[in-house]
Amino acid sequence: MASASAASPVRVRFCPSPTGNPHVGLVRTALFNWAYARHNGGTLVFRIEDTDAARDSEESYEQLLDSLRWLGLDWDEGPEAGGPHAPYRQSQRMEIYADVASRLKERGFAYECYCTTQELDERREAARAAGKPSGYDGACRELTPERVEAYRREGREPIVRFRMPDEPITFTDLVRGELTFTPENVPDFGIVRANGAPLYTLVNPVDDALMEITHVLRGEDLLSSTPRQIALYAALAEIGVGNGTTPRFAHLPYVMGEGNKKLSKRDPQSSLNLYRERGFLPEGLLNYLSLLGWSLAADRDVFTMDEMVAAFDLEAVNANPARFDLKKAEAINADHLRRLDVKDFVAACEPWLKAPYAPWAPEAFDAEAFEELAPLAQTRLTVLSDITANVDFLFLDEPVEDEASWQKAMKPGADALLRTAREKLVAVDWSAEPLKEAVLAAGEEHGLKLGKAQAPVRVAATGRTVGLPLFESLEVLGRDRTLARIDAALAKLGG
Repeated sequence: MASASAASPVRVRFCPSPTGNPHVGLVRTALFNWAYARHNGGTLVFRIEDTDAARDSEESYEQLLDSLRWLGLDWDEGPEAGGPHAPYRQSQRMEIYADVASRLKERGFAYECYCTTQELDERREAARAAGKPSGYDGACRELTPERVEAYRREGREPIVRFRMPDEPITFTDLVRGELTFTPENVPDFGIVRANGAPLYTLVNPVDDALMEITHVLRGEDLLSSTPRQIALYAALAEIGVGNGTTPRFAHLPYVMGEGNKKLSKRDPQSSLNLYRERGFLPEGLLNYLSLLGWSLAADRDVFTMDEMVAAFDLEAVNANPARFDLKKAEAINADHLRRLDVKDFVAACEPWLKAPYAPWAPEAFDAEAFEELAPLAQTRLTVLSDITANVDFLFLDEPVEDEASWQKAMKPGADALLRTAREKLVAVDWSAEPLKEAVLAAGEEHGLKLGKAQAPVRVAATGRTVGLPLFESLEVLGRDRTLARIDAALAKLGG
């Protein structure tokens, strides 16, 4: 059976299950498929693996579509886009799978297996005790009609198993090189449940064949199933399903979390929604995820998706596990925030400047005041949600009460410093540089450098010891509000 050649038009697929919230490992797989398709001028097929009615949900399905749209990972065939191989939801293709399973049985590529779960467990345990492979032992491979009839009289309902060839299977993984699997390590496997429901082991290869997929880019955890799929592709070619070619495989490295364990759906930092809610830019998050197994250049971590597409090559994918580093993800996102045009940055901040994120009343928001400080905020944010705490002093009637900041800044003598600073601030032109000179002079009178002198002023005006540049902030806050807040701080200090 022929393999898809490098010269064939590239067709890749992304086929998630709609269970739970999308996670970053899933996004990394989608990204590599998307980049490979775009780099090669190929086609990305988006297919939904929703044959498990007990776990799949419409809510998760809608989240998948919404997440890919937000990320900008567009697809060429699939839900909403349509295409020549519709439908693209496996739950709507059941008749196809039933027909293929029937034809595989007719041609001897598959057979009915009547073994009970208890029998299978006992035989596996005996094999393990004898130091032998514990996979399926082929007990039902050559059942006589009489034996089948006896099982049916017992009320046994068979599953359908695929008959694996009795010779090694060798293939070249585009990430890991040549791999060989021996027959004893790849036993016959189930493709249809006893209730007639098709299994993943059948539906994905069938869809790959019918949709003429040329390259399968997927996680390393699925590597062990590859020889089974290769054998099934050959059988599908024999019964006339698809165009007779086998896709080329590339198994992407594990994404590791804490403690050298694979990042799982249960890990809080794996949830895509977490990064979206915190205000990661799609391009910033994708840039970081692309580094989990690939790099544009040894000395360059920050780049655009256009640059990734231009350079993406499976030969550059590293087979070693990649560790998810939240701090690095945040740093790369911050770089992308700084790259934005200021107008685009202002627009990106918009969701975090109103309910439910903003603690101020909608009518208190002053767009012009925000735009004045936006360039300063842009250079300091890690994620967009940080903007709320950075500018809340502008739109709240009183600064936020941060007791830790108050205790840190309002040391003994802070009241005297604030009174001196107030006297000098009243007399200056209200712009950043004169405001700085006023506080500097106040500090000198009390034997303090600017950093120490401005701390009580900052906490009085903004509520916090850290934030945007103080004097530009005071300029936008205005004379009256700044002085009123200093007065309030003095009153709290008993001065």
